[in-house]
Amino acid sequence: MTASRSLPSLNALKAFEAAARLGSVTAAAEELSVTHGAVSRQIRALEAHFDTVLFDRSGRGLVLTPKGDRLHNGVSQAFAGLRESCQSLVRELEGAPFTLACPGSLLARWLIPRLERLHRELSELRLHVFASEGDPDPRRHDISAMLAFLEPPWPADMTVIELAPETIGAVAVPDIADTLIDQPLEALYRYTVLDTASRPQAWRAWARHTGIDPVQLDEARRRGQGFEHLYYLLEAALAGLGVAVAPKLLIADDLAQRRLVAPWGFVETSARLCLLLPAHAPRQAGERLAAWLREEIGAGEDVNGQTCP
Repeated sequence: MTASRSLPSLNALKAFEAAARLGSVTAAAEELSVTHGAVSRQIRALEAHFDTVLFDRSGRGLVLTPKGDRLHNGVSQAFAGLRESCQSLVRELEGAPFTLACPGSLLARWLIPRLERLHRELSELRLHVFASEGDPDPRRHDISAMLAFLEPPWPADMTVIELAPETIGAVAVPDIADTLIDQPLEALYRYTVLDTASRPQAWRAWARHTGIDPVQLDEARRRGQGFEHLYYLLEAALAGLGVAVAPKLLIADDLAQRRLVAPWGFVETSARLCLLLPAHAPRQAGERLAAWLREEIGAGEDVNGQTCP
């Protein structure tokens, strides 16, 4: 069978990948626990298989030829994928914890109050949750999944499970909000507009869906009070410092107990609350968690606050 139709020896590819990555046949032999001669023979067999030279041996050390560099790029990615798949299976078989990254505001205001029930009902996950401030890459090996509000397009190299649409609204304590009910949207400028650096697009999305003048709103935001994180913004709103824009999910309990009121209801944005599963994540565990989260979100959908058209 010709080289174009067959794959070379896996041992030859392993020897080539190690030698190319380490830049040394000796180092590759040590890593693979074989002799120097064994690695050299595997590389020569690979070159014979493709009938091309993969290393330039004219100088000191090993230098990939252009064709060798092209092969190494593909082979290194393939071996990385194999390692990830094997490690993922080992973690699942050994009962490794399922690590969920979650934004601090979502963790503190929505997930933590439900965490005991989540641990009880999905105890087999051995769930470990940490706050994902700073937007860590969900592809990291120590992250099994990430919970986040995202706007499409979704990343092509991960499984993205949509849980719920994002709905946001302008909210304030009853003493403020009750004066705004049945008033035009511009009435919010009577009060300080509260903003957050972690979600600068929120007020703009609200303006786009309600029809309020975004330029005038931006000016009010500049005159208002800003906070670094959404969690602090919501605490400021609860303290009666002004009017904030907030995701309905994060203030569900505050709405139910009338600590906060949305005088103009809520609008649905293009963002979605999603569970992101990187390629190495245990898929079945992620799907079980997504089903639990979706059911829990659905159970709270009747919380106070109408939706604007």
